[in-house]
Amino acid sequence: MTILVELDTETEARLKALADRESISPEQYASEFLREVLPLYAPGSGRLTPSDVERMMKVMTSGSERLPILPAEATERESFYEDDRIRYS
Repeated sequence: MTILVELDTETEARLKALADRESISPEQYASEFLREVLPLYAPGSGRLTPSDVERMMKVMTSGSERLPILPAEATERESFYEDDRIRYS
């Protein structure tokens, strides 16, 4: 595929300098740059289906069955502080 891109003089100079440093043509440098920068996948629609959510939840929770079950007090504010004289309301 051939793409024609208009560059301002400053951008053109930077492209040429970077290509010279790699001892390749500016066109080849630009091609390699785009290959590295563009994502390897098609962007999604931004909408999740119920099966997408279920699949994500399975991935996120895999291995969680081995985690210890904590008592409710473990998540209360006071349990985060050693000094029980300090109380926050």
